[in-house]
Amino acid sequence: MSLNKLRAEEIKAKFEARDAHIHESWVRAMEARLVRDELEKCQQGEGVNHYENCKWLSEKYLNMLRENKVQGYKHIDI
Repeated sequence: MSLNKLRAEEIKAKFEARDAHIHESWVRAMEARLVRDELEKCQQGEGVNHYENCKWLSEKYLNMLRENKVQGYKHIDI
């Protein structure tokens, strides 16, 4: 194979990896959105008891907010 074909395949693989990473990042963000919607339903349905009955859902949502941020393919370490 020529050098140009190898380089083209490397670039194509890099773009596919970027797309896969961004796609997975968005999927996790949308999962957090679904949990938020369920939390809102739980809070409205439980009324004044939502602090006790929806606590597990709010903890899950907060954990997902910390972990499931949408990230691009570039990372800057500070």
